Amino acid sequence: MKPEIYIDGQEGTTGLQIYDRLGSREDIHLLRIAPDKRKDTEARRELLNAADLVFLCLPDAAAKEAVALIENPGTRVIDASTAHRTALGWDYGFPELSPAHREAVCHSKRVANPGCHASGFISSVYPLVADGIVPADFAFTCSSLTGYTGGGKKLIAEYEDSDRDPRHKSHRIYALGLQHKHLPEMQHVCGLTRPPVFSPVLGDFPQGMATTVYLPGFEPARIHEALAKHYEGQALVSVAPLGYSEPVIYASEKAGRNDLELIVTGTGEQTIVTALFDNLGKGASGAAVQNMNLMLGFAETAGLLD
Repeated sequence: MKPEIYIDGQEGTTGLQIYDRLGSREDIHLLRIAPDKRKDTEARRELLNAADLVFLCLPDAAAKEAVALIENPGTRVIDASTAHRTALGWDYGFPELSPAHREAVCHSKRVANPGCHASGFISSVYPLVADGIVPADFAFTCSSLTGYTGGGKKLIAEYEDSDRDPRHKSHRIYALGLQHKHLPEMQHVCGLTRPPVFSPVLGDFPQGMATTVYLPGFEPARIHEALAKHYEGQALVSVAPLGYSEPVIYASEKAGRNDLELIVTGTGEQTIVTALFDNLGKGASGAAVQNMNLMLGFAETAGLLD
């Protein structure tokens, strides 16, 4: 029997992207809610409990409310919101980080899907700290350039409006108070003793992301060797050869794809690591489908590389 899948919040950007990745698959059955019942609690409760696996593509408060509606012990959940990324009882959905992370996702009933900026930072930093290359008390700094689709329908409309603010033609730095909502998971998952200084930047392009971590005092070759060894054999996370093939990195290079590539560059004892991926792919919906595949025993890359 095919697993029953329900996307709670399918009309949002992440939900639509998950549906796009699942809509043509024949190994699952998607449960649909009538458009006029999308906010009907009882209708949602019925589907949440009928499903073998649920994707929550909701604001934080609504995601917590949805979890409270689930009474079926067999229903497994992947939450794409920020609500449960550091919560007890939830497993962090980045299986490439370690064999333990992968095992946890495969057997989990509750998986927190990573944030997009957090995915870029953690993919670079977790191996370096876990393998003892960089100390946990290191003063990490990070900038992350992203396409505007990660901000949801309102921001997409703002950027695609013909009468938009002309300043949108240039990139804009935000979260100036240095308290971006992804910071708790970035620190928690990597085991850091203090939060990184993190500066997100919004660009005038739909999809794509380039998250750069700065590592003064470390040689590029040493960092590259550690990351290449850590991710060897992974299907959806790779490390580019040392000596990147171009003199620049384009943030939209991975738009429309579900993988993430780490690029190590620098000279002497000055190194940067850039995670290049799609903010809606490995940064959101692609990662969610990858986690679903592992939780339900499908091939990890089903629907993601074909």
